[in-house]
Amino acid sequence: MIYLHLEQQFNIENCTKSMQFSIVGSGIAGLATAIRLARLGHQVDVFEQHSTYGGKLGVLEMDGYRFDTGPSLFTMPQFVRELLDEDLNQKFQVEKLPILCHYFFSDQSRFQVSANQEAFVNDASQFFIEDADAISGFLKKSKIVYDITAPVFLENSLHKLSTYTKPSGLRGIANLWRLEMFKTMNQSLEKRFTNPKLIQFFSRYATYNGSDPYQAPATLNVIPHLEFEYGAHLPKLGMRQIADILVEQSLRLGVNFRYNQKVKSINHHNQMITSLSLENNQELSTDGVIANVDAKIVYNKLLNIDVPRKIDHAENSSSALIFYWGINRTFSELDIHNIFFAESYRDEFKAIFKTHTLHHDPTIYINITSKLIKQDAPSEGENWFVMINVPYNNGQDWDQITQQAKTFILQKLSEHLKVNIQNHIVCESVLDPVTIESRTGSNKGSLYGSSSNDRMSAFFRQSNFSNQFDNLYFCGGSVHPGGGIPLCLLSAKIVSKVIFEKN
Repeated sequence: MIYLHLEQQFNIENCTKSMQFSIVGSGIAGLATAIRLARLGHQVDVFEQHSTYGGKLGVLEMDGYRFDTGPSLFTMPQFVRELLDEDLNQKFQVEKLPILCHYFFSDQSRFQVSANQEAFVNDASQFFIEDADAISGFLKKSKIVYDITAPVFLENSLHKLSTYTKPSGLRGIANLWRLEMFKTMNQSLEKRFTNPKLIQFFSRYATYNGSDPYQAPATLNVIPHLEFEYGAHLPKLGMRQIADILVEQSLRLGVNFRYNQKVKSINHHNQMITSLSLENNQELSTDGVIANVDAKIVYNKLLNIDVPRKIDHAENSSSALIFYWGINRTFSELDIHNIFFAESYRDEFKAIFKTHTLHHDPTIYINITSKLIKQDAPSEGENWFVMINVPYNNGQDWDQITQQAKTFILQKLSEHLKVNIQNHIVCESVLDPVTIESRTGSNKGSLYGSSSNDRMSAFFRQSNFSNQFDNLYFCGGSVHPGGGIPLCLLSAKIVSKVIFEKN
């Protein structure tokens, strides 16, 4: 496979002005932006408040167990590979998983999802007692929605007129009627299927960007296509390797990393960013800033100005409560990705987005990388990343919620797996929304910035460039096109393209 680097895509010979850019935050979008700008011939400094890089793509080691602390699902690895030199592509070994996920329903039934789309359709038709053509038709519709929306909503800035005047943009506008924008995900699914378990299965994809399938537009039914078309992957050394390989590529290109240097303010005069002030009282001039920090925090704390109204009023996405458990035995019925569904999905999302509380029967996700990466746990043990979706931090008592959640989780898993799980936990660490906010700069612990619970939510996200300052740009999960590894990498691509066209 040939990976086109940015200078090949944009014709670097036309890039005549070398500039010094400062990137605030070394999450995956910041790393990808650093690579792209360095390839365009710019000098790049990355400022990171912590002692290491990666943002949410962290790592935790305790008592012989290794955990990836953040994102656990890796799709569309081509967006990483196109950033890498040929030898680093060889070094970055990734396993495509034959099984996407194991699902456990409240009636104790289980469904294993094959990565092969044809096999999935046949298996799902039999398990859910649904027409195979209806399931296949839904996935075909998901692909159509992707083909319509990708050039407009994913690959270019939503906030530039040129996006809509290109042939791809005009085609997208002409086909908007096919997107079911005025239906919710759940309404669209209920129109197609009769089995509530299949509807719940496809509704889960709303959680991939922290949204509610009972509010989010049916446009989000595009997400299954991405998983079935491109598959689920796992780097041979764990998810942290994604950050590792991007940093290695960045260093080759001369990117300068400044660790333990927290940015206190982004300084501006008239319509230009002039410098960064660090907590150690240094002030450093810059030609431009790319903020890989939650957009609301950039405005409130770094620019010290009001958040634009449309961004301020956008609903926050859900957050997560994660237990990292070292387990002293193995479970053959579990795979790398596992979901234990709530009995009432609607009530669970109502608790998350309406009352901002913990539901007594949460859907549980368990990621076990030691199923593939044996060194991630001792022999005869497993590293369990146990996550439930929870509301963003709004002043709740998270110590109490954590204890309640642990009780609910242990009871539910013990019932499904027919063993007392508590007896097999040998070590534990916990990540809650408050800690997520403090560690990663995510506003109120929201994992994906704003939710997609409104059909206009894509337009409510922060654009990849500022309308107030000529040399301020944004990347990462809180801005266009959204959260998750693929979209964060696409935000870096959009930012670099905007900068290239401007300079």
